[in-house]
Amino acid sequence: MKVQAEISIYPLRTQSLSEPIDAFCKILSAYNLTLKTAAMSTFIIGDSKDLFKACDDAFEQLTKKYEVVMNMKISNACPLDGSNYF
Repeated sequence: MKVQAEISIYPLRTQSLSEPIDAFCKILSAYNLTLKTAAMSTFIIGDSKDLFKACDDAFEQLTKKYEVVMNMKISNACPLDGSNYF
């Protein structure tokens, strides 16, 4: 099933906010997903199985080094062509 998601990563107790966010996006980009990073979140379009696997992998890898909060909204009903965000 094709979905669109908005994901935010909030690093806690770290000097650099960009380092964990960049690492998260790098992991996601290894999957068959379309990504667009904005100021406060990343928009993702792709197959739900790829999205969930990518998020699981990215969260697991990130939490080995950082304390983070991940906020995720997923929809199968939003426009899926990316025209609203890309």
